[in-house]
Amino acid sequence: MLKKISQNILSVLGWQLDARLPTEKKYVMLGAFHTSNWDFPIGILGMWALGLKASWVGKHTLFRGPLGPLFKLMGGIPVDRTIHTGFIQRIAELYETREQMTLTIAAEGTRSRTEHWKTGFYFIALEAKVPVALAYIDYSTKTLGVGATLHPSGDIRKDFEIIRDFYKDKQGLRPENQGPISLPPKYETESDQDATRTAV
Repeated sequence: MLKKISQNILSVLGWQLDARLPTEKKYVMLGAFHTSNWDFPIGILGMWALGLKASWVGKHTLFRGPLGPLFKLMGGIPVDRTIHTGFIQRIAELYETREQMTLTIAAEGTRSRTEHWKTGFYFIALEAKVPVALAYIDYSTKTLGVGATLHPSGDIRKDFEIIRDFYKDKQGLRPENQGPISLPPKYETESDQDATRTAV
């Protein structure tokens, strides 16, 4: 019922749905571009329309109090951001305990312009040995959904070229907030061997 209602709402709003989902039951869903508060409701409608029950990571303090159980029911995974080690391993272990899991992550990590993307999604997928579903909201064509699947090779520079090529014709609601699809500066100075070692 929810799936059909969401599809109808998107259709009334003029949105088209792209539903090329991975065949695997476990994967990381990368979302881009995040440039506006409107991305959240549109993205939620898109996931419901695709029949997806996705997980998401949130600051642990969000899960305190009466709303905590509700957030967990909605797929929330509390994370203490003051602990800077072991995050990727902890999420990878969650994949091992579940028969099905879709973790959604915004590539930029913020709706403001950034000069590079965060790489946590890549290393989570690599550690958990799951693919990355390339999801998007393209306001220029009013199309949203999942358009391709990437199986991380361990060569982050090479894989980012594939990601960059996929998103090159996609546009957020506010293009001025849409930064380049670039790796953090440290990957510009690391050797190929170091970059691969960082991934594992």
